[in-house]
Amino acid sequence: MRNSRTRIAALSPSLTAVAGVLASRMLRLVLGAVTGILIARTLQPEGRGVYSVIATTAGTAIVVAHLSLEKSQITFWPNSSRHRPLITNALVLGMAFGFVATVGVLVLVAVKGSPGAFPLWAAALLAIPFGTASINFTSILLLQSRRKVVNQATVVASMAQCLPILALAASGHVTITSVVLCWTASIVVPFFFSVRALWPITLRCEKSFVRHELGLSIRYHVGLVASNLLLSMDVFLLSALDSTATVGIYTVAVTVMGLARMPAEALTQVVLPRQAVQGAREAQLVTARTLRLNLLVSAAIIGLIAAASPWLIPLVYGHAFAASVAPLLLLAPGTVTLTLVRPVEQYLVRLERPVTMAAISCGALAVNLLLNLMAIPRWGAVGAALVSSVSYTLLAFLETAWFLRSARMPVSALVPRLADLRRTQPPASTSAGKQPPASRPAATPSR
Repeated sequence: MRNSRTRIAALSPSLTAVAGVLASRMLRLVLGAVTGILIARTLQPEGRGVYSVIATTAGTAIVVAHLSLEKSQITFWPNSSRHRPLITNALVLGMAFGFVATVGVLVLVAVKGSPGAFPLWAAALLAIPFGTASINFTSILLLQSRRKVVNQATVVASMAQCLPILALAASGHVTITSVVLCWTASIVVPFFFSVRALWPITLRCEKSFVRHELGLSIRYHVGLVASNLLLSMDVFLLSALDSTATVGIYTVAVTVMGLARMPAEALTQVVLPRQAVQGAREAQLVTARTLRLNLLVSAAIIGLIAAASPWLIPLVYGHAFAASVAPLLLLAPGTVTLTLVRPVEQYLVRLERPVTMAAISCGALAVNLLLNLMAIPRWGAVGAALVSSVSYTLLAFLETAWFLRSARMPVSALVPRLADLRRTQPPASTSAGKQPPASRPAATPSR
């Protein structure tokens, strides 16, 4: 019994590591909240809606263009000889595919037309290559256990968006253009932080390894794109089927719920190295405990925010956004379940079954799309929030059930317990600055 407890404690996330990530996330939360409040109060629902459509489109393009390289990075990382080629590919492939995505979206906007002027779209979309490479670099830094760099980049990115908007608000010059430019800056800044941390970076790619990495990553990418569209489809459909003002109302609720997920995301970042390099049973125990902690923490935080929202939203964002309360309340249950998805997927990558992961994500997206087409014309933002909660819960349920079945764990293994909060000890391995064992061979992708 004592050995079992010692083993579990050794696999627990370091209190210092979690605290460091959480501190940066909390600062980002405060800066993000201030930014969101200023944008909402100055642009009002209509302007907020235009900004949200532009930022959501650019953000989706970033996710599409990065091709899920972090999945192959997790797979190949145990082989230390692959570390430098992985960093090179993170930069070269990220910038190249990001540029292709930028051109593609610009052409689509020019042909089809969208809310906001074309130069405004161009200013936002130029950030796509930097954002794509930044996603790839962040995964590398987390695998290196260099969370401090990631934390610093997170905070500086938030400051790059918040401080200029704060200054503009003080002088009464906040416009959609200035808000979009500040958003672009917040995407570009982390790129340079990561480049500095990982330098020197060679630009010469190994063609055979590029093909090998892309061959593995792309098989996971369909599922990741589907998961991202699951988070953004409601914004696009609201813009097409309702109005940009409704998008503005809805995205306030989405933003608040996104900020409420940050503590769970901090924990998820910290456990990634252990999920990637520990043995199968150890990775299962780490994943199960992370899910319990995420449920416990997110349910408490999101529950408090939901309870306070009827007076908090009008007070903070203004009475023009009082209609955001109902969507927020409906999004709350789905947001809690959504905190399970990323840690589960970080483990499921080890099973090397990308088709199954893609099928689950695409199924949840299809449900989201069909229900939104019925709900949005009738109920607007409220309908979109209800459908999102249902589809988030469906995705989390299917992936968690798969995890439990593969790990041969009962459902009770995921029941939150207060003892987990007291069992936070420094990890036995994979501490900051240490690399995974070089002798362990890289996993071979399934054919």
